[in-house]
Amino acid sequence: MKNFLNEDFLLETKTAQQLYHNYAAQLPIIDYHCHLPPDQIAGDVNFNTLTSIWLNGDHYKWRAMRANGVNEAYITGNKTDWEKFEQWAATVPYTLRNPLYHWTHLELQRYFGIKELLSPATAKNIYDECNEKLQSPEYSVRNLIKNRRVEVVCTTDDPLDDLAHHQKIKQDGYAVKILPAFRPDKAMEADNTKALNAYITRLEAIFNTSIDNFEAYLQALKKRHNYFAANGCSVSDHGLEQLYAKKSTDLEIRLIFSRIRTEQVLLPDEVEKFKSAMLYHFAVWDHEKGWVQQYHLGALRNNNVRALMQAGPDTGYDSIGDFSQGKNLSAFLNKLEAEDKLTKTILYNLNPADNELFATMAGNFNDGVTAGKMQFGSAWWFLDQKDGMIKQLNALSNMGLLSRMVGMLTDSRSFLSYPRHEYFRRILCNLFGNDIENGELPNDLPWTGKIIQDICYYNAKNYFDFDKVK
Repeated sequence: MKNFLNEDFLLETKTAQQLYHNYAAQLPIIDYHCHLPPDQIAGDVNFNTLTSIWLNGDHYKWRAMRANGVNEAYITGNKTDWEKFEQWAATVPYTLRNPLYHWTHLELQRYFGIKELLSPATAKNIYDECNEKLQSPEYSVRNLIKNRRVEVVCTTDDPLDDLAHHQKIKQDGYAVKILPAFRPDKAMEADNTKALNAYITRLEAIFNTSIDNFEAYLQALKKRHNYFAANGCSVSDHGLEQLYAKKSTDLEIRLIFSRIRTEQVLLPDEVEKFKSAMLYHFAVWDHEKGWVQQYHLGALRNNNVRALMQAGPDTGYDSIGDFSQGKNLSAFLNKLEAEDKLTKTILYNLNPADNELFATMAGNFNDGVTAGKMQFGSAWWFLDQKDGMIKQLNALSNMGLLSRMVGMLTDSRSFLSYPRHEYFRRILCNLFGNDIENGELPNDLPWTGKIIQDICYYNAKNYFDFDKVK
């Protein structure tokens, strides 16, 4: 027990320990992609229970509980917060070698000072102690963020969001920048013309105008893009199975849009052409404003239809997909590059089989002007664990420049997830430390330490340039 989660957790050598403690540990955090709810930050919420802040919305934990035989009533159902927590505590001992075991105990230590292992025997004391602390001002969501040395948070926001919560946070003078990110997935979801048509109708209501042709649709969305920029946004994000780069004519897209407005079912070829056209226009707008565009690719979502009908989306029924990525990635990026409209871009993959593909594809489109312009992004979702991080770091090291990576993000809905940055930093320092002690890298700690600090903080600070957002 004395070695588990001690100060040298994951640091296998003296050099790794020096690199982490002397260079990485105290750096601030730039969390440039997450799913934290802006309304809870605007309201500076204090959560009533550990369940409400820790289990609600966390589909990582939900999947583990289901795998452990926990009934859905204790997961997304109507059982009490204590009953749900009790089932989570009973599951945790069975998560050995799952990253949840590390994250759970890191978060208990870092936020609540609790070093006991969570189990049925300790559950009630831990629950009561945490609940009591959560009522204090120190545990309001704004303080939870600020006290982890976070400088910037980018939330994930639909183009139709009025951004009122972000405006309130800014007006309050909160020390941490909470900025929106433009996530237009619903605006191009031509697979479901009924839902997309309803989305367009909502857009009409915002501007009190009729959107009866594709040009009007683009103009309205461009106004939303401008509105986001006026509210501090400089980052876009897309969650897709794969990039789309199907060629089409303007006339074809206009006709497809007309079919959408009458809720006709589109052919697969029409869906792909519409998505391709929308992605292209979004990318051009991002380039015009100098934004950073992010593409999260490869998730196969909502696999369990019966569970989807009962619990809804984003409840833990998604998985890694095996989509063909290379040709579309190349065609999409190449079209933008050929027109000199390719902005800074981060590519995230969900299938580890595609690591080297993504790393080499990013390298095809660096311009020799902006260091690290094209990023192979950090290990994402199911890969956001020790093995996945190491594989991503190794692929980037072998195929590109790890030294120019913009580091880690939480990609989380939980206000207790910031130890994931610590987790990443420890793994990163361990890789460098082992290489130094193996004689694979020179024993130059000042220079290696600088590279580690760049990856953990300074590269992101320079790449996103959030300091210019007032």
